Amino acid sequence: MRWENGRRSDNIEDRRGMRVGGKGLVGGGIGAIILALVAMYFGVDPSVVLNQAGNPTPTQQEQQNITFSPEEEKLKDFMSVVLADTEDVWGALFQKSGQPYPPPKLVLFSGAVESACGFAEAAMGPFYCPGDHKLYLDMSFFNDLAQRHDAPGDFAQAYVVAHEVGHHVQTLLGISDRVGAARSRASEAEGNALQVKMELQADCFAGVWAHHANQSRQILEPGDTEEALAAAAGVGDDRLQRQARGVAVPESFTHGSSAQRMRWFSRGMQSGDPGQCDTFKAARL
Repeated sequence: MRWENGRRSDNIEDRRGMRVGGKGLVGGGIGAIILALVAMYFGVDPSVVLNQAGNPTPTQQEQQNITFSPEEEKLKDFMSVVLADTEDVWGALFQKSGQPYPPPKLVLFSGAVESACGFAEAAMGPFYCPGDHKLYLDMSFFNDLAQRHDAPGDFAQAYVVAHEVGHHVQTLLGISDRVGAARSRASEAEGNALQVKMELQADCFAGVWAHHANQSRQILEPGDTEEALAAAAGVGDDRLQRQARGVAVPESFTHGSSAQRMRWFSRGMQSGDPGQCDTFKAARL
C-alpha cells in the first residue's frame, strides 16, 4: 500500500502505556452487551466480558514512561494516514449529500482501555464505541490478524480501521439506532440476523473507502486487494466458530460468514457507492 506521502490525521488519541485501574464495565447493561458482541466477533468467550459487569468502574491512569520501537511508531504513523484517508473520503461523500461528517477519533491503547461503552481488554480486538464516537485499537492485534487469521499486510490492517469507521458512518446516518431499536423487539435469532447485516454493511463501507482512496491517491499495490479479502475472510463467523468450537452454527452468527464478508467488501470496493451497501434490503447476503 502506498501511504508514506499521505496526509496525517490529528484525530489520534495515544493511550499506549496508560494503566487502567480496577475492572468492570461502565454501568453494565448496554456497555456489557456491546463489548460482549465485540468479544464474540473475535472468537473470545463473551462471558469474560459479562462476568466483569457490576465490578468497580475502571479509571484510566497516567501514561507510563515507555519508549516505543521504531516499528511501533511507524505503525502508528500508518494508522494516522489511513484514518486521514477515511476522513477525506467520507467527508467528501457526506458533503455531496449535504451533510457534515464529524470524524471519529482513533484511540491507541496497550492491554486494556476504558471507553464510554465500558472496559475492554486487548484480547477482544478493535471496536467502535457509539457512545463517544471513538475507535479503539491495541496495535498488537495486527500480530493476531497475521498469525491467527492468516491476514498479514498493511492493507489488511487498513481494512480493520476502515471497517470500524464504517460503524461510525452507520451511527451518523442513524442506522445504528434503528437497528438497535429493532433488535430490542426481536428474538435472539432475528437480532443476530440484523447484527450480521450491520457488520456486512460496515465491510461494504470499508470497500467504498478503498475505492475512493485508490481513485484519488492510487494507494493500491499488487496484492493489496487480496490482503483485505484475506482479513475479511479471516474474521468470518464460520471460520472463527470452527476454530473455537470445531463447528459453525449459522443462526448464532453476528458478523457474517467469510464468503459474505468478502462479497460485501468487494461490492463496496468495485462500486464506490454507499447506496450499494444496503444489506437490509438485499435479497442475498
